[in-house]
Amino acid sequence: MLRACRLLEQFSADRPVITLAELTAATGLNKPTVHRLMTSFVEAGWVHRDSAGAYRIRMPVFAVGAAALAEFDLRTEARPVLEELAARFGDTAFLMVPADAGAVCIDRVEGGKPLVVAGIGIGTVLPYNAAAAPVVMAAFDSAVRNRVLADELAAFTEVTHVDPAEFTAHLDEVRTTGIAVSRDDYLGGVSAVAAPILGRDGALAATVSLGGRSEDFTGAEGDARAAAVADAAHRLSTTVGARPA
Repeated sequence: MLRACRLLEQFSADRPVITLAELTAATGLNKPTVHRLMTSFVEAGWVHRDSAGAYRIRMPVFAVGAAALAEFDLRTEARPVLEELAARFGDTAFLMVPADAGAVCIDRVEGGKPLVVAGIGIGTVLPYNAAAAPVVMAAFDSAVRNRVLADELAAFTEVTHVDPAEFTAHLDEVRTTGIAVSRDDYLGGVSAVAAPILGRDGALAATVSLGGRSEDFTGAEGDARAAAVADAAHRLSTTVGARPA
């Protein structure tokens, strides 16, 4: 983990493109290690490798900051779970972490019906008052909750939560049920369901969610998605540190 962080620390606004040789020299790591770690970043969608072999940051690292880096191992653990959800329902499965700028998507796996959420990719930063995963973060992280309620709530569709009192009540409900369901509140025709991934101390670590066509998130189909996401979040919570007794 520390070695991976040392690599990304070499990039800056003044130095957005770095070669493998430069990274090796700057960090003191051996070339195979640097190549292996950077290949992981490329596969994750965080870094682009051009035809000359130089690396360039792709995701908004300066906005995401340490939040995404801290969850690098979590992404590895969560990948099979995301693949399982996407394959079962055909929707797009997401792994997101909280950051100052908003909820950051650090991984996604597309199912058979991916087009409706094509605009939400790795590195996308979502507002905390719309979409299921960001709302879960606001419900389970008091710092996020206080920050989002201190500002004016922006509207993205006609059904986005914009009234502070109503949104507060909604966050309380999400906290109680342990799951958030959104419908057309960030992208028209798109619904999602999300649940929190909690660390050993019960603090929010990330969220797992499914997003897809709104008609697939109603009735029995919607209930099945909610149950599967809640189960996935529980399993990942156990993996990253276990829920508090």
